[in-house]
Amino acid sequence: MNALVKVLEWPLAAEGEGSTALWDAISLARAIKGTANADFRLSGVEIDSRDVVPGDLFFALKGERMDGHRFVEMALQKGAAAVVVDRDCDGPSVRVNDTNGALEKLGAAARARSRAKIIGVTGSVGKTGVKEVLFSALDRSSRGRAHRSVKSYNNHVGVPLSLARMPQRARYGIFEMGMNHAGEIAALTRQVRPHVAVITTIAPAHIEMLGSEEAIADAKAEIFEGLEEGGIAVIPADSPHFERLRLAAQACGVQVVAFGAGSQAQVRLLDAVPAPGGGSLVTADMGDRRICYTVGMPGEHWVANSLAIMAAVRAVGADLGAAGLALAEMSGLAGRGARHDIAAGDGQALLIDESYNANPASMRATLIELGHEDASRRIAVLGAMKELGSHGERYHAQLADPLRAAGVDFAILVGEEMAALAQELGKSGGDTLGNAVPFAHCETVEQAVDSLRKIGPEAGDAILVKGSNSVGLANLVSALTSKEG
Repeated sequence: MNALVKVLEWPLAAEGEGSTALWDAISLARAIKGTANADFRLSGVEIDSRDVVPGDLFFALKGERMDGHRFVEMALQKGAAAVVVDRDCDGPSVRVNDTNGALEKLGAAARARSRAKIIGVTGSVGKTGVKEVLFSALDRSSRGRAHRSVKSYNNHVGVPLSLARMPQRARYGIFEMGMNHAGEIAALTRQVRPHVAVITTIAPAHIEMLGSEEAIADAKAEIFEGLEEGGIAVIPADSPHFERLRLAAQACGVQVVAFGAGSQAQVRLLDAVPAPGGGSLVTADMGDRRICYTVGMPGEHWVANSLAIMAAVRAVGADLGAAGLALAEMSGLAGRGARHDIAAGDGQALLIDESYNANPASMRATLIELGHEDASRRIAVLGAMKELGSHGERYHAQLADPLRAAGVDFAILVGEEMAALAQELGKSGGDTLGNAVPFAHCETVEQAVDSLRKIGPEAGDAILVKGSNSVGLANLVSALTSKEG
């Protein structure tokens, strides 16, 4: 059946019947085992009073340093339809003994009532981007009935919040799961209970807490423990930890679908060539068919991510054509590959914003792509990679080779941990990959801004900004994009 016929056969009205409200007073009170003092209908769920819009439910969560009950009045003033509290308050509310526990209960209730196909996504690199493309593909094919966790809401608060926001009428749900300690994903996946679990890649992120890449692979593989009966594990065939992941999935009694270039991949890369205007043209073998599609974002890592996306879309029985369109239309997220044209000299320079996160694998991949940019000069502003522990000095120093291979004309290194890279770049004689890279080592983002100003971005430059979020390079990006061309 061709695409036009499918469009013509779409129903004029959305499928299903019942309330379009996300929650009402009765269903909410029942789900979180609380007592409602009014009748209300809810269209959203929030835990930050600054983000409340009319119709939202506000949870007054308690943290080590903050008590959300301080912001109940503000939430109601902004139009919250109700609040969840552990004490009496003025305004429509549901009172519970523990607001944090109530959020988990609401997430569990949302999952229990849902008939959606659920995809869980984890990995050391690329999980947010993969989640976003999956959402775009499934939202397109279901006519707006897909749901996903927003931003990087992937922890013990973000996951139940994202579940609680899932409409009962959703046909697909895509949830990101993150961790920095063993056991965390096991707890999250039992809340999400996915039908399909995707691991993008394994890299030494959070190695400070886990000790080795093998331990990281084991922690990521916890996602298989929550898979529903008949579930599918989508894993990277080209990873050195492939066999470890495969055995972990099989131990959970689930089907394994591998993606990659290797012969063991069920979704196997046949060819990837540069696409006009950037990105890649990909040909892949899915066993019973070959598919060709365009990936809008540049980089070998995005070619691999696209295979994982195709595998997951097929696993939930959705439209591969919609996935191809989503991949072709994709663009970088803020802090994760967003590209900006900024005013520079008498023209424009390209700014690549990768300021949200960094680990050794993503640093290397992004530097490779910087080397492919057609630019008059290549400038790399690199922030420290956090949570590497005793491995940090070695991993930072090892960035010298990819910097040289990328033909970087100047590097600005930010953070104490970057001293090891500065020392490596400062060694006399360079190495076989080329001449030494001129650099400046800065302690703060403010110093990095000054160093970049001294270099003077010029028309035709390509400027990469990448580092762990805590370094604060997003402030440098904001300073540059305030004069976006």
